Amino acid sequence: MKKVLSLLLIIMLFCFGLAACGNTGGGSSSGGADASKYPEKNINGIVMWGEGGGTDNLVRPLCTTADKLMDKNIVVQNKAGSTGLIATQYVYGAAADGYNLLLGAENPALYNILGTSELTYDNFETVLLIGSEDVSIVVGKDSPYNSVKDVVEAAKADQGKLVFAATGKGGSQWQACGLVTAVTGAEFNQLPLDGDADCLSAVMGGQADVTTIKSSQVMEAHKAGTVKVLATFTAEPVTELPGVKPITEEYPDFASYFPFGPFYGVFVKEGTPEDIITKLSDYFTQAYESDEYQEVLKNLNVKPLGMKGEEANKYISDWTLSTAKALHSAGIIDKSPADLGLE
Repeated sequence: MKKVLSLLLIIMLFCFGLAACGNTGGGSSSGGADASKYPEKNINGIVMWGEGGGTDNLVRPLCTTADKLMDKNIVVQNKAGSTGLIATQYVYGAAADGYNLLLGAENPALYNILGTSELTYDNFETVLLIGSEDVSIVVGKDSPYNSVKDVVEAAKADQGKLVFAATGKGGSQWQACGLVTAVTGAEFNQLPLDGDADCLSAVMGGQADVTTIKSSQVMEAHKAGTVKVLATFTAEPVTELPGVKPITEEYPDFASYFPFGPFYGVFVKEGTPEDIITKLSDYFTQAYESDEYQEVLKNLNVKPLGMKGEEANKYISDWTLSTAKALHSAGIIDKSPADLGLE
């Protein structure tokens, strides 16, 4: 009799367990997210680069404006490292419920091309593409170099000795350093750092000889005279950097690799419910279109994009293709865009 009662008890507990498992309230990919009530709690905004860097300076004021609209806080956190991969993996490893946003730059678009990771922006949904910008080549204020040609000649005289502050394989500085080598033949010793702010500090403090910095990040230092901006990675002068010449004036061959430079956006993990993505896009678009944030873009010399949906996807795929072509032409990557399946 006791055995029968024990068996009945086990069966009842098993049935209750099945009922509990079936009552999860949603699909597995979204962790039961209820789009009609979203957002019910604060949201994590994960920046893939360091605090005070170009990406960080751009996304923080956008989140500040957006969270006022949604009446919930966006808690911005920096998870720098591995050219943005640490933040990218963190967000991808979280539930697809809209409560973890990837606040990033262009880097994941190159991960599979460079063999860094299988993750790309194909594994995320674009909430909003914010903008794009150019970069400048920079040395410390006391540097003996007063032109890009000075840097190139010094590097070629002692190949691999001049220190180029960079942000790791696939980062903007890594790409720019490779292009300089491809066009001029100068080779550098790359010093890996976590972000633009660290690279700027390295040249200012003498730990590095040269670097490239997003123009938004170097303008104030340029005005204050704490660095020397030798040129912009553009074919035309940058209005916000008066007196600074485009690099093509010294080396016209750079023109074939332009436009060159990062883009920025807000992303969520693939599988996030469409209603939640739409809500997020609406909040961030309103924040982006505000006079307050447009002034931020202007002050940071960031070219506005304001794209979402298919328009944003096309921008990213076109950027990836053109960058892969440039990297392949420069000899930085072995496989052609066709070999990579981008054409």
